[in-house]
Amino acid sequence: MHYDILLAFILATSALALSPGPDNIYVLLQSIAHGTKYGIATVCGLISGCLLHTTLVAFGVSAVLKANESLFFIIKLFGAAYLLFLAYKVYSASDKITLSDSPVPKKTYGELFKQGVIMNVLNPKVSIFFLAFFPGFLFDDSLSTVTQFYVLGLLFMITSFIIFTLIAILAGLISTAIKKRKHIGVVLKWLQIVVFIAIAILILI
Repeated sequence: MHYDILLAFILATSALALSPGPDNIYVLLQSIAHGTKYGIATVCGLISGCLLHTTLVAFGVSAVLKANESLFFIIKLFGAAYLLFLAYKVYSASDKITLSDSPVPKKTYGELFKQGVIMNVLNPKVSIFFLAFFPGFLFDDSLSTVTQFYVLGLLFMITSFIIFTLIAILAGLISTAIKKRKHIGVVLKWLQIVVFIAIAILILI
């Protein structure tokens, strides 16, 4: 077993998790809007969705999706449609929901977890990314490729979970400091809408 390859994989995954992207920006916004615990619930959903993509890559299904343009396009359409639906839900919601100290309704941990899972699962480019990323870090000549892919998938999930959770904690602390800012609710609302629409466009193109 080549532990240096696993270490390189962890470092590469850390760099990806820290670099600005749709997932960590989404976690950041949810944590600022709802608080640290809600951000962590979102993180758990996003990371859990990686199990499906790891399985698809491990058993070669993602290669089939890549080869079948029609099926790949249908999956992309579902993912984009769901994200646009989320953007509409944010648009139609009150500006005060995300930051108000009053007991207004907000999404439950379960709802944010489910939203994170669906966002991840319906993004076929995660599977394609795993298919391109994982083979370069196969670390053992005796283990099967399927087993190695699952090990890499687990390391990817753990590393991303730790970094995204730190982002959620820091964003939650920021949210406490800025809650009293008058127009921050409107700003965060439109930031969330822009992020959802941007991810939908990225999935389609």
